[in-house]
Amino acid sequence: MKKFLTVMLSALALGFANVVSAADDADTHNPNVSIRAERRGDGVWTPATVTQEDAELAKVRAEALALDKSSGKSWKTMLDKVKNLIDSTGITGFVKGEPPAYLTKGYYDWEGRFHEGHEVKVLGGALPYGVGQLVMVFVCLLLIYLAVVKGFEPLLLLPIGFGGLLSNLPLSGVTAPPMMDIVTHMTEPGGFLYYFFDFGINTGLFPIMIFMGVGAMTDFGPLIANPKSALLGAAAQFGIFFALFGALMLGFDIKGAASIGIIGGADGPTAIWLTSKLAPELLGAIAVAAYSYMALVPIIQPPIMKLLVPAEQRKIKMKQLRHVSKMEKVCFPLTVLLLCALLLPSAVPLVGALMLGNLCREVGPSVARLADTMTGPLCNIVTIMLGLAVGSKLACEKFLTLDTIKILCLGLIAFAVGTGAGCLMARLMNLFLKEKINPLIGSAGVSAVPMAARVSNKVGLESDPTNYLLMHAMGPNVSGVIGSAVVAGVLYTLCK
Repeated sequence: MKKFLTVMLSALALGFANVVSAADDADTHNPNVSIRAERRGDGVWTPATVTQEDAELAKVRAEALALDKSSGKSWKTMLDKVKNLIDSTGITGFVKGEPPAYLTKGYYDWEGRFHEGHEVKVLGGALPYGVGQLVMVFVCLLLIYLAVVKGFEPLLLLPIGFGGLLSNLPLSGVTAPPMMDIVTHMTEPGGFLYYFFDFGINTGLFPIMIFMGVGAMTDFGPLIANPKSALLGAAAQFGIFFALFGALMLGFDIKGAASIGIIGGADGPTAIWLTSKLAPELLGAIAVAAYSYMALVPIIQPPIMKLLVPAEQRKIKMKQLRHVSKMEKVCFPLTVLLLCALLLPSAVPLVGALMLGNLCREVGPSVARLADTMTGPLCNIVTIMLGLAVGSKLACEKFLTLDTIKILCLGLIAFAVGTGAGCLMARLMNLFLKEKINPLIGSAGVSAVPMAARVSNKVGLESDPTNYLLMHAMGPNVSGVIGSAVVAGVLYTLCK
């Protein structure tokens, strides 16, 4: 019995080996690689003429198959790999400073299209690529420090900084695109940050999903109770256009200038959405500027508010807002969405997502699970992926440029101008209103919700400890969210 089983197993093993060998031979000598067949009139198939392109393709494929069979089998090859192991370390990457080959030489994508390479310069060629990566490592560590220790927008600056850190680690390949050879064999599957960016930012999906969460967390009651405050939110968008014209004067094209200008809206998801559509090469610097200045609202705004609003006007007390019914709150998002669809269809993705989240919030217990999901798990997961995807664009050759300094300066100016425009609009409205409004709430027109409203309230309490402006400031604050989305839609329509 044992002899019988031994003979049977030996026969099966020998047969399997022959099948594998035959399959390998078939792959190597497959006539379909280089020879096409054509059918004669009598129904007989005969080999067709082999074109030069077919021959070259067959040769490349044969070489690839031969390489696959020989790779790793020779002890000499393995020894050479061991000797060159140091070349695959991050230390060598920093020292040698060679940019990835797909950036300089180009690559084939999934569809067989060739993306041409280009010359990679860091600081205009002043720094080697590896040194530039090392500098960006410290820049990203600084962002993480500001997020963790100083509390500057930690929910987004932390993943953005960490994504930038990952993207600047030599030879890690986390941002590399999927690459194919000429015969569509995958040579590089692509890094996970590439897929995050391609799936969520290139499509505009992540900012839209964030807007759902923002809508579900926003109470539009103060705006409904005091519709005049919408004018303050609109006035604060003036900073966007001021920065836009400033960017044009500094040499940016219209798409880049529009993307830079939207920083003045103080709305990170909106800035990411518009920049990814118009000027994705500027996304890293614009996102860092937008979220950094949003975190610095308590530092940037008070000096401007005190400069533009006289002390006596800071003490103006506003009467309590009226009660807003549930029906009004439910009808408001639907009304805003329909008006947006009729007047500015290009803003529907952002405004629609915002209003969907708000509608789920206001309908009540029947859809409370949807609102909870939008404000909780969905928003948190998307925030992580959005931050990492944006951080992947903090590559040294894109961030360490003179344009980055220009963007940071223009973003700060846009914030300041938006704050000032809201305060001045409130003072102008007081010339025509019987019931005066406190000009401090105009600064909340920038859509940093709810931080800008809290700053308005804080400055008001400094002038009069009994003057609470928080709920009044929420009106222009939430109107600024809608306003920045509308302006983004306008710029996208004009610049695309």
